[in-house]
Amino acid sequence: MTVHLIKLCVGIEDVPHLARVHRQRLAAKRKRREKTELVHVTRSTPKRAAEILDGGSIYWVIKGVIRVRQKIVELRAMIDEDGKSACGIVLENKRVETERKSFRAFQGWRYLNATDAPLDLRELAAGAAKLPDALASELKDLGLL
Repeated sequence: MTVHLIKLCVGIEDVPHLARVHRQRLAAKRKRREKTELVHVTRSTPKRAAEILDGGSIYWVIKGVIRVRQKIVELRAMIDEDGKSACGIVLENKRVETERKSFRAFQGWRYLNATDAPLDLRELAAGAAKLPDALASELKDLGLL
């Protein structure tokens, strides 16, 4: 059964900003002649790796709201900059906007059951991705989105 991860996207303003940061990171890797893949490094390796790799995604919380997800391609054992063991979460370079769902702040990452994951916007309603956050939240509260 698939399980996802959820993570705060610190310092990111919105989904287009996240996309720009990812493009910059990939460009820097190309310049250094490294493999051009998006890897989010974290200290802890998920114990539910098999469930994550069974179609799981990382859901990004931007400014207190889940806004976008990226499919997880691989969980890779790594050594971080301080020489400590870490986990590289290799992500697909495609962002899928999701329905907006408020989420409180937390540290690190958390598991997110597939049943609790927000729907992709393309499954929800045409044009929903273009709505301002406040309006989308209000429409969702009214059951209209």
